[in-house]
Amino acid sequence: MAVDIQVTYEGGLRCKAVHGPSGESLLTDAPADNQGQGASFSPTDLVPTSLGACILTTMAIMAERRGIDLSGARVDVQKHMVADPQRRIARLPVTLTMPPGIPAEFRDRLEKAAHTCPVHRSLGADVDAPIEFVWPD
Repeated sequence: MAVDIQVTYEGGLRCKAVHGPSGESLLTDAPADNQGQGASFSPTDLVPTSLGACILTTMAIMAERRGIDLSGARVDVQKHMVADPQRRIARLPVTLTMPPGIPAEFRDRLEKAAHTCPVHRSLGADVDAPIEFVWPD
């Protein structure tokens, strides 16, 4: 199944992306350290955003099947860029802070689900994306 996303250059190093199925849109701006204003997500900011949202969504799908509520779970992703030999994302360390009350017998399954999210699996071998879990209880 394909999803159509249309991206239009708006000028001033800004783009508008429209999600075909829903019509929802978002703006991107070049980052301040690369000739932009940094007024919105940069295109490379969408990669860690996608990674975090995908991890939570994949885990929630598995959890809901088992009657587990992940409300309040949080993902923090840091984007580390390198410039040499070319500008690219080099590292995306992920910290998952889980809500209290998740039964211990489901934690391994949730951790496996996080590592199977499609975005994490789509990252190339040259992008380091370790996932750390914080269980509050």
